[in-house]
Amino acid sequence: MRLAILGYGNLGKGIEAAVAQNPDMELVGVFTRRDPQTVKTANAKVYHVDTLLGMQDQIDVLMLCGGSATDLPKQTPEYAKYFNVVDSFDTHARIPEHFSAVDASAKSGKHIAMISVGWDPGMFSLNRLYANAILPDGKDYTFWGKGVSQGHSDAIRRVEGVQDGKQYTIPVESALEAVRNGENPDLTTRQKHTRECFVVPKEGADLAKIEKEIKEMPNYFSDYDTTVHFITQEELDRDHAGIPHGGFVFRSGKTGLHGENNHVIEYRLKLDSNPEFTASVLVAYARAAFRMQQEGQSGARTVFDVPPAYLSAMSGEEMRAHLL
Repeated sequence: MRLAILGYGNLGKGIEAAVAQNPDMELVGVFTRRDPQTVKTANAKVYHVDTLLGMQDQIDVLMLCGGSATDLPKQTPEYAKYFNVVDSFDTHARIPEHFSAVDASAKSGKHIAMISVGWDPGMFSLNRLYANAILPDGKDYTFWGKGVSQGHSDAIRRVEGVQDGKQYTIPVESALEAVRNGENPDLTTRQKHTRECFVVPKEGADLAKIEKEIKEMPNYFSDYDTTVHFITQEELDRDHAGIPHGGFVFRSGKTGLHGENNHVIEYRLKLDSNPEFTASVLVAYARAAFRMQQEGQSGARTVFDVPPAYLSAMSGEEMRAHLL
């Protein structure tokens, strides 16, 4: 399979690394809106995005590595006409409209467009579906963290007087334990997660004002118990350089004629690198997209539509012998 990357940020870099671990794949190159001379990759060739459509016959799957806010709503429908594509669109509330726009485009070009791939949406979505199907009488819980939230970190850096900053989302341990114990608690936003901010203030900045503005920021911090730590740039660079993340999906449910038996399903991810793990999921789904198009399928797909066997480089015989 010949893959290409559009956009070379953290996710694009992760895909370059992931392709190298999959012997049935090769990387055609990285396509960028920047001057290709300024983009340094590990080994991949770099092309300007304007040359992309001229290379259709060299690319089996195009990996779209832009952001969900402005890039993917435009890029995925646009490129699904010309390529099999995979994206990581993660604005949950807008997935239905994104699917519709991409589906029409992919069908017109007779391609497969795999949308909203990653770990949430993606692997967490699959686990919610499996658990709901198995325990119809139950409750779902999703916790994120401990990990760096890139959106919340950006929000911190926009506050006046802030030079740099990182934000961690942290599950509340008592809430986790209550769910694990099958207590089926009703949890508010504040009861499920806390937020911890590490902030590098500009020289002479009003620290009390910065802390107040962060803690009262609507949609980001006002609904959470938030702690703000002021540190130096050197400390931030030394202690908070990584992009770890992860989380938990639970479903607790009852079985039996009178609901007498309780069950808890728990799925956990603990990730050193959020973008590298996400990229690894995208690459597995690229394999599925390619196979589905080869069968004559077209249109948009999500993780719900993909048979698990299509993700693996193993043959059916190997899977049955080693994984079943």
